[in-house]
Amino acid sequence: MSDLTFNKVAGAVLATGLAIVGLRELSAGVFATEKAEKPGYLIEVAEEASGGPVAEAPIDWGTVLPTADVAAGEMVFAKCKSCHTIDQGGANGTGPNQWAIVGRKPGGHEGFAYSAAMVEYGAKNPVWDFERLSEFIKNPAKDMPGTKMGFVGLKKPEDRINLLAYLHTKGATIPFPAPNPAAAAAPAADAAAAPAAAEGAPTATGSTATPPATAGGPAGQAPAAGAAAAPTAAK
Repeated sequence: MSDLTFNKVAGAVLATGLAIVGLRELSAGVFATEKAEKPGYLIEVAEEASGGPVAEAPIDWGTVLPTADVAAGEMVFAKCKSCHTIDQGGANGTGPNQWAIVGRKPGGHEGFAYSAAMVEYGAKNPVWDFERLSEFIKNPAKDMPGTKMGFVGLKKPEDRINLLAYLHTKGATIPFPAPNPAAAAAPAADAAAAPAAAEGAPTATGSTATPPATAGGPAGQAPAAGAAAAPTAAK
């Protein structure tokens, strides 16, 4: 190979190398990425109101049960069939048979070995009424610590209403209660009024605040008559 040919080949290799390096630097500048401070994905979570979680409004069973969706309640009960039967005279499973559960004594189904927690609950609460059943199936472990029932619970009020309406058709021994919308609305109204009253209460600041009474004050004088009368007017 002549020197001229070698120089051409070497020049071509060098030019190719320089072109590759140049393109790499150019692309790095154009498509530069910033390293995240913390790995992972940002998930937007809606902030809760400053007052904390909203308490569930009391249920007026006499109003909601007559108009509940029994068919939907039967579909909700499908979640229970792995542990319970519902037919009259049905066998016990992991849990007791649920025929006539509405109105029955808690822990009172013959032939089933209840937990000590359920037996104790039944001694204090002789009847499974709608309110007690609703609270229990909402969160069994919370409502009755020590229960054998490992079900996570039905959090939606409409699911519990429909389920209890369905269970009522299965041998219930107590009727629907009379409607009492005023009793259900009173706690909700009180809960709504409390934050409003707190927000509307004036707060004394700056020159409007009553100065503390001292022994004679800076000039040995007694507090002004208006300042002394303020606490009495607030009582």
